[in-house]
Amino acid sequence: MVWITQSRTGEHVNAYGVWDLLSNMGKMTVFSLCFLVCTNLLDLAVGYLTVTIEPLPPVVVGETVTLKCNFKTDGRLREIVWYRVTEGGTIKQKIFTYDAMFNTNYSHMEDYRRREDLVYQSTVRLPEVRISDNGPYECHVGIYDRATREKVVLASGNVFLTVMSPPNNISVLAENTPARFSRYQAQNFTLVCTAKGGKPAPTVYFKRDGELIEVISYSVPGEEGGGSAAVRGSRPLLGRDADETKLQKSLSLLGPDGRPGRLYTESPGRGEGGGARAGAGAGGGSHAAGQMGHEPSPATEVIPETVVSREFPRWVQSSDPLYYFSHTHAPQSDGSVTVTARLTWTLNPQVDNDALFSCEVKHPALSMPMQTEVILAAPKGPKLLMTPTRAKVGDTVRITVQGFQVGSPVNEVFPEPLFTWTRVGGRLLDGSSERAGKELVLERVPAELNGSMYRCTAQNPLGSTDTHTRLIVFENPNMQGPADNISAAPRVGVMGLTWMILTFTLTVEMT
Repeated sequence: MVWITQSRTGEHVNAYGVWDLLSNMGKMTVFSLCFLVCTNLLDLAVGYLTVTIEPLPPVVVGETVTLKCNFKTDGRLREIVWYRVTEGGTIKQKIFTYDAMFNTNYSHMEDYRRREDLVYQSTVRLPEVRISDNGPYECHVGIYDRATREKVVLASGNVFLTVMSPPNNISVLAENTPARFSRYQAQNFTLVCTAKGGKPAPTVYFKRDGELIEVISYSVPGEEGGGSAAVRGSRPLLGRDADETKLQKSLSLLGPDGRPGRLYTESPGRGEGGGARAGAGAGGGSHAAGQMGHEPSPATEVIPETVVSREFPRWVQSSDPLYYFSHTHAPQSDGSVTVTARLTWTLNPQVDNDALFSCEVKHPALSMPMQTEVILAAPKGPKLLMTPTRAKVGDTVRITVQGFQVGSPVNEVFPEPLFTWTRVGGRLLDGSSERAGKELVLERVPAELNGSMYRCTAQNPLGSTDTHTRLIVFENPNMQGPADNISAAPRVGVMGLTWMILTFTLTVEMT
C-alpha cells in the first residue's frame, strides 16, 4: 500500500481513492497519477510481509523458553526458519524449519536429541535451556512472489536470549596456609571466598557474626575486576613495641618464675584435675608426678598421650582492625564467571578466636543469597595414635594425628593447622631436628629409643599447642643381640679344654 499526505496536517489518502484525491486537491499532474497507479499495482503483485518478535526476559538455566515469531502477510507462506547467531553474527546455525509446501517441520540439531519443539508454525520452544543457549536468535519468513511464483520474498526479525546461571559452588579458604603462629608480631590474615558457575557475575560480600563488615575496597595491580577504589597497599603490620600497654599486658602473661605461663592445659580422660600437665621439657619427672608417685614397670607403663600446652601471642592489638576488600572476575569457557573475593585484616588471636565469618553471594537467579561459614579457631591439642601399640626393637613405628583433644573429629580447626614433630632432648631418628606432616614414621627403631619423648606441635595463625607422647620399645625375641654371640665363644673354649684334660688323665691312669 502507498500512502500520501495532503497539504493539511494529519490527513491521509489511500491510493485507491484517486478520484477523492483529485476532488480534494483540485488538480494533479499526469505524472503524479501514473506514479501512484504503478506503485499500487506493484504492491498488489508482490504483497506485503512484516516480521516481529517479542522481547524475552532473562531466564534461568533449566527453564523452558518459547520463541515467538509474529508475521503479517497477504501472500502465500513458503517457509519459516529459526537461526541461532554465533561468532558475533558471522555464523548463523539453523535450529528449526517449517516447510509450508509440504506442511512438515524438522530440527537441525539432531545431535542434541532434538531439544526444540514446534508449538505451531511460527513458534519454537527450547526446554531446559543451558548457558550455551545464550545469544541472539533470528526468525526468517519467506512468501511466494505473486508475479512469478519462482521467487521468494524474505523478511526477518531477531531477539536476544539471556540465560542466567546461579553459582553452583561457593567456598572459603584461608590464604597462605598452613602457616606458623607468630608469638611476638602481628600478622595480616586473608580469607578468600570463591564463587563458581555464576552468569552474570554474582555479588560477593563478607559478614562477621552475622553483621555486614564495613570494608575498604582496593584493586590488585595486574588483576582485572578489582574494587572501585584506587590502588592501596595492604595495612602495615603492627609492631610489638608500638604501644607501652602491649608490653605491660605481655608481661602479665609470664609466670612467677619469669617463664611464659601456660594459659591452657587439659588432659582427656582425667578431667581438669588430671596430673599430666607438664611442659615441653617435663621428661620422666613430670610423668612420675602424673602417675601420683606410682612407678610402673616398663612392660606395663602407660604414658598419657596428652601433655598439652597452649600459647597465646605476646602482643595485644589496641584498636579495631580495618578490613580491606578486593575481588576479581575470571570468565570461563562455558560463559560463566568465577568471582574471587579477598578480605584482609590484621589478625588479633585473642579477639578473632571463635569468630564466625560468612561469605554471602547475591545473584539475580537466586531468591535468597547463598552462604558459607567458617569459624576461626586455634588448635586444641592433637590427638595421637601410635602403631603398633607394643613396639619391639626393629619395628617401624608410626605416630599419627587422629584429630584434636577437644571437639568432635568432624569439627576441624580453621585455618588448617601446621603439624611439626620434634624429639625432646635430641634429634629424630633420621638425624633431622624437625619434621612436618600429620604422621611421624620411625623405621627399625633401636633399643636406645626406649623412653624417648616426642612432641607434636599444631599451630595456625590463631595459636599453638603441643602434645607429647613417650615411646616404649620392648625386646624382640626373634633378634639375637651381638653380646650373646661374643660371650658364647669363651664358654665353648673352656668346656673343650676341660674335656681334653679329663680324657688325658683317664688315659694315663689306665696305662
